[in-house]
Amino acid sequence: MTISHHPPEDLLAHYAAGALSEAEHLVVAVHIAGCAHCQRFVRTMEELAVMALTDATAPESLGTFAAIMAEIDRSPRAEPQGVRAARSDPELAELPEPLQRCEIGEWRWVAPGLTTRPILLTPDGKRRAFLLHGEPGTRLIQHTHTGDELTCVLKGSYTDHIHRFETGDLDFSDEEVEHELLVTDDGPCLCLIAMTGDLKLRGMFGRLISPFIRL
Repeated sequence: MTISHHPPEDLLAHYAAGALSEAEHLVVAVHIAGCAHCQRFVRTMEELAVMALTDATAPESLGTFAAIMAEIDRSPRAEPQGVRAARSDPELAELPEPLQRCEIGEWRWVAPGLTTRPILLTPDGKRRAFLLHGEPGTRLIQHTHTGDELTCVLKGSYTDHIHRFETGDLDFSDEEVEHELLVTDDGPCLCLIAMTGDLKLRGMFGRLISPFIRL
């Protein structure tokens, strides 16, 4: 499996420091579980943090990293919850290990070709995580977000007309990103998504159907 798209480095730094929300932590953990590149990055960040904290003679090059960590430490920390008892679920048997330890709700229809299944995490305002399943050729019309969205592809692939995201890839979007997603014709696509805020569909048709789409 070749992974081409990774989380931003500042997001990985927050992950290493345990400063992500539970939903975001889960999505990044699933990506890292299959990505040797990000595993090395996180391990290096953790090692540098230990050096910066324990070695007064650490090189000046660690100053920037220490500043980043100090800023993270000033923010509220949302540690991931303890391991939940996994339920027997054949649909989850082949998914990454971090997901197999989660409680997951039932499938729900969202739109033609799209279904979603919530990850039952600790309630955290508008932060949430869910599985999204798309049939081949399904299109999610042009949209943006009122917050951040992290998407890790578990199976299949999709495009945003610029990039192609395949198994293991992580797609980061925020309120400045406007895109139109299309599940490729290769087969169904299953993604794990952490979302803060709401989806904002563009165009007249998007505004008409927005009240009926809840992700």
